[in-house]
Amino acid sequence: MTTRPTASSLSLLLACAATSAAAQPMPMPPMPPMPPAPQHVVSLTATATTEVVKDWLSIHFSTTREGLDAAAVQSQLRQALDVALAEARKIAKPGQVEVQTGGFSLYPRYAPKGGGINGWQGSTELIVQGRDTPAISQLTGRVQTLSIARVGFSLSREAREKVEADVAAEAIVRFRSRADAVSRQFGFTGYAVREVTVATEGGQTLPQPVMRMQATRAADANESLPVEAGKALVTATVSGSVQMK
Repeated sequence: MTTRPTASSLSLLLACAATSAAAQPMPMPPMPPMPPAPQHVVSLTATATTEVVKDWLSIHFSTTREGLDAAAVQSQLRQALDVALAEARKIAKPGQVEVQTGGFSLYPRYAPKGGGINGWQGSTELIVQGRDTPAISQLTGRVQTLSIARVGFSLSREAREKVEADVAAEAIVRFRSRADAVSRQFGFTGYAVREVTVATEGGQTLPQPVMRMQATRAADANESLPVEAGKALVTATVSGSVQMK
């Protein structure tokens, strides 16, 4: 005698079949074939450099004060800075002479061998920079309350950008010439550029330390600081790869 499956047993069989099918891992799709590696590819680098006269003069003025009272030291620093700042503002011109205050610090001075505070010391700074070299160098003789801490020349952004395009163009010509020469040396008649980068750098010079000058010499009020700009190097580098053909 044959027993027919009931509705509940059919539901159980279908659920078990679905669970068994879900437990089986799905077949992974076939990996696409890897493209063939490019052939006859060579990496090259070319550079070009030019000299440019530095046109940006920076002078850092500073002074220090010390004493037993913190408020008195701070007041002396502010007074010295205010006098120098008033003198510097007389020659300030947009794009030609820029004036800005630098660091202003005040800190305690401790007695030796673990003693307490026995005084205060502080410093202040004034920065004058720009392309009007005569006006800035003459200012050094008129600033009497601060000393010259650092003097340096660098290349302004405008001067650097003016020559960057020409230097980059020269580097690109050298890159193409080298790519053509290398291709012919390997027996090919030409090449195709695969990837290339163009970068420019240089032109910036950090201020160099100079001997401190006494700030209280009234006889030197009209004496300008002798300065010499010198030159900076601007370099463009072209690097990349070409496929010879």
